[in-house]
Amino acid sequence: MEEPPLLPGENIKDMAKDVTYICPFTGAVRGTLTVTNYRLYFKSMERDPPFVLDASLGVISRVEKIGGASSRGENSYGLETVCKDIRNLRFAHKPEGRTRRSIFENLMKYAFPVSNNLPLFAFEYKEVFPENGWKLYDSLLEYRRQGIPNESWRITKVNERYELCDTYPALLVVPANIPDEELKRVASFRSRGRIPVLSWIHPESQATITRCSQPMVGVSGKRSKEDEKYLQAIMDSNAQSHKIFIFDARPSVNAVANKLILAGALRIADKVESGKTSVVVHCSDGWDRTAQLTALAMLMLDGYYRTIRGFEVLVEKEWLSFGHRFQLRLGHGDKNHADADRSPVFLQFIDCVWQMTRQFPTAFEFNEYFLVTILDHLYSCLFGTFLCNSEQQRGKEVSVWQSPSYLWSQWLQKNGCCYFLLHQESFWWFLTPSSASLSSVSPATTNNQHREKRKN
Repeated sequence: MEEPPLLPGENIKDMAKDVTYICPFTGAVRGTLTVTNYRLYFKSMERDPPFVLDASLGVISRVEKIGGASSRGENSYGLETVCKDIRNLRFAHKPEGRTRRSIFENLMKYAFPVSNNLPLFAFEYKEVFPENGWKLYDSLLEYRRQGIPNESWRITKVNERYELCDTYPALLVVPANIPDEELKRVASFRSRGRIPVLSWIHPESQATITRCSQPMVGVSGKRSKEDEKYLQAIMDSNAQSHKIFIFDARPSVNAVANKLILAGALRIADKVESGKTSVVVHCSDGWDRTAQLTALAMLMLDGYYRTIRGFEVLVEKEWLSFGHRFQLRLGHGDKNHADADRSPVFLQFIDCVWQMTRQFPTAFEFNEYFLVTILDHLYSCLFGTFLCNSEQQRGKEVSVWQSPSYLWSQWLQKNGCCYFLLHQESFWWFLTPSSASLSSVSPATTNNQHREKRKN
């Protein structure tokens, strides 16, 4: 059988026989190419077991035609799909077969549904799961796990309608002695209203990690009494230190060096653990490099986040609820591959996590397969997990809470392949990874060849 196994809601849009896939690992192989509203599927019956390539359309960045009808040479006429996960998939068509045009048009239509006023496949996916994965993360439960509220910190609903900051979550943790009215004045001094809010508190020293955007000082060096009072309140909440460390990620951590990201996160974690000092982390807007640094530092400090459930909570909290712009950075369903806002920020984070699992394998409950699966569905648009740019958009504008399925808890948490069997539960074991011993091969790279495989 050459047709793909279809998911609920998936249907075939086009099929071309006698197509040659130019595999970088095994060489050219001839078979049938199928396009559905979810995937690009190639199967060759020439080999035993059959050769199968199965790629979600969401991973495609662009599609290009290669050669013209008069092109000479074997496999010189066809299509090349450039993928967001570093793969280039090349298919050769026979000019006389006249299949290239139809496949190209259907790929351009269903790989980029947003550009064609079509729904992402997550809204077409009809599978029903016994658990509602949207309810995995409960911010109140997570803050209570950390001992919040306490005498120094309170949970506020000032952003319940996303009026203080439309890219922040509805519930925020702020210094207990700062009333909501003052929070609004602090927000006016911070880029996009992203005030310093608590991400994590040390269970013993009470040193904290807070995150925010840059202050809007401008060229004139403008100051804000309310903002300074607010930072003083953060410092005063930690009785073991009379100073606060402000980590400015704008100049030191950029989108080219994972070594700098991991070293920066370790510096933050060490300030909290060894120096018992509270740290405020910010970049320009507080949703890219800030998320990388706070999440990695928390992973080093808190063993709960190194469990499967805890890591899912960490991603939900530091990335999804605090407004990392997944739609903008990944361009789900958008054919404008040259958009300057595209950036592999979350992929860099996952790679840094993988580097940590390589250095401390028994400290993590999950394995490489778990991380690669997250990366696969970062792009796939099968689940609603990584859609939209903020909690507000996911919850109110698109109502993905009710519509698409969710990655967490549906199957990932119950999948035995995700567990590292030698995991040692040590929740307060502080990890100190070395950026000098980073591997040059990422999980996304090492597993590309496994996606192009032979199946029975």
